[in-house]
Amino acid sequence: TWFGQLAGRVSEQESEPNAFQQGISRVSMLLIRFMLVMAPVVLLINGYTKGDWWEAALFALSVAVGLTPEMLPMIVTSTLARGAVKLSKQKVIVKHLDAIQNFGAMDILCTDKTGTLTQDKIVLENHTDISGKTSERVLHSAWLNSHYQTGLKNLLDTAVLEGTDEESARSLASRWQKIDEIPFDFERRRMSVVVAENTEHHQLVCKGALQEILNVCSQVRHNGEIVPLDDTMLRKIKRVTDTLNRQGLRVVAVATKYLPAREGDYQRADESDLILEGYIAFLDPPKETTAPALKALKASGITVKILTGDSELVAAKVCHEVGLDAGEVVIGSDIETLSDDELANLAQRTTLFARLTPMHKERIVTLLKREGHVVGFMGDGINDAPALRAADIGISVDGAVDIAREAADIILLEKSLMVLEEGVIEGRRTFANMLKYIKMTASSNFGNVFSVLVASAFLPFLPMLPLHLLIQNLLYDVSQVAIPFDNVDDEQIQKPQRWNPADLGRFMVFFGPISSIFDILTFCLMWWVFHANTPETQTLFQSGWFVVGLLSQTLIVHMIRTRRVPFIQSCASWPLM
Repeated sequence: TWFGQLAGRVSEQESEPNAFQQGISRVSMLLIRFMLVMAPVVLLINGYTKGDWWEAALFALSVAVGLTPEMLPMIVTSTLARGAVKLSKQKVIVKHLDAIQNFGAMDILCTDKTGTLTQDKIVLENHTDISGKTSERVLHSAWLNSHYQTGLKNLLDTAVLEGTDEESARSLASRWQKIDEIPFDFERRRMSVVVAENTEHHQLVCKGALQEILNVCSQVRHNGEIVPLDDTMLRKIKRVTDTLNRQGLRVVAVATKYLPAREGDYQRADESDLILEGYIAFLDPPKETTAPALKALKASGITVKILTGDSELVAAKVCHEVGLDAGEVVIGSDIETLSDDELANLAQRTTLFARLTPMHKERIVTLLKREGHVVGFMGDGINDAPALRAADIGISVDGAVDIAREAADIILLEKSLMVLEEGVIEGRRTFANMLKYIKMTASSNFGNVFSVLVASAFLPFLPMLPLHLLIQNLLYDVSQVAIPFDNVDDEQIQKPQRWNPADLGRFMVFFGPISSIFDILTFCLMWWVFHANTPETQTLFQSGWFVVGLLSQTLIVHMIRTRRVPFIQSCASWPLM
């Protein structure tokens, strides 16, 4: 079936590195390249000035170890794990830890409408003929279609079955026998069942999206008579359905066709020359928390876009109810004629996309990522699975189908969408603490190497023994274990945050030499005040520099962790103190 093909596509789709994985990889490579450049420089300077190449090699190796961010995997994992634990208390399941940081880096959230922004309880509101008059015939035809289909029954099918009284349901089930079915797919956007009341005739009952049903209809039932589907009827149909859509009702068309009884399977080609019977209309109101959640996301610098398979009128009505400015609406048929570049530009300035297929949703998400955005997608249906997998962070909600939960990175167990804001804040807090470690390590180590290079050019001995460097690095790394528990300033979580290796490189080059000031002052103090300037007094020089270096690195922790005045405007958490 088409559903099986879609599930297979999702399961076979290769998972590309998301924004977090790409960022951490670029940062790691920056630090490694820096280490590969500086270690040989230290080796050459010390080997040339001291004449002991073996000792210089050990010292350069120790410098390389100190420059390597060996604690980065542990800091990243523990920080993400702490975020996952905090979110679990909000009844949010985090399937992949790196999704937490992507939550904080996300600047665009694309979301389906049905079941995510709206309630998961759809109610059958109307069942009418083409003129908008209540029709039991339409309801009974829809019941046969929903009852006898063997595919995945969605919320609309459930609403039809629950909206039919028990007596009518028993009567229909006893009178009609299922013969065959033509499964639903998102290309046709309709599904059919074939039933029989006697042995002479079969009846094909088809329900689906209005335009797709009209495409296979040639007649309509009007005032009890079957008449051709002409322009007059089409205008009447549009007027009635537009009225229902503007009321926020989701309209599904129902059509039938009588066929002579025959052997063999029915095919898609049999969905032709149908008789339009009427419409079933569903009420799908937004969740109470949708409007405040979207408002909070906007305040956090996140742009929300609606990607739905519903009609543009229904989707625009929901957008209005939740306080989202829909603006110009783009529909699926328009997308198919656009190139990737054209659609990428359109997607960045459009809020509402309607009548989309699963592949349309996936394409929009992929192109937004290509433009440099960190994209989240929230959905709960099988038609959302490709987009959930393509997004940097896939979010599913309570009651989602299995394939959607499988494709998602995060699952919301509560009906409330306010937990989205909690996830975003926790993601940004997590990123801020990871960035603290990288900045502390990179700038401090760069400063140390800069100091070592200056000292090596003038000293007749090594400024510190290799063992000193390794012990200093170990003690410094142990102190960083508390970083995941550190406090984060409010200004660090107000906007989306993401990795920027270029900024990190500039920070290292600027702040590293500044941090060397303490080392250079110590160098001058030990050289001219304590006269530790001969090979006989090198132990005094090395010990003094070791102690001051460790203290300066500890002070740097509190300088870098905040943009405020340390200890006065912003204090570290007690484990980091």
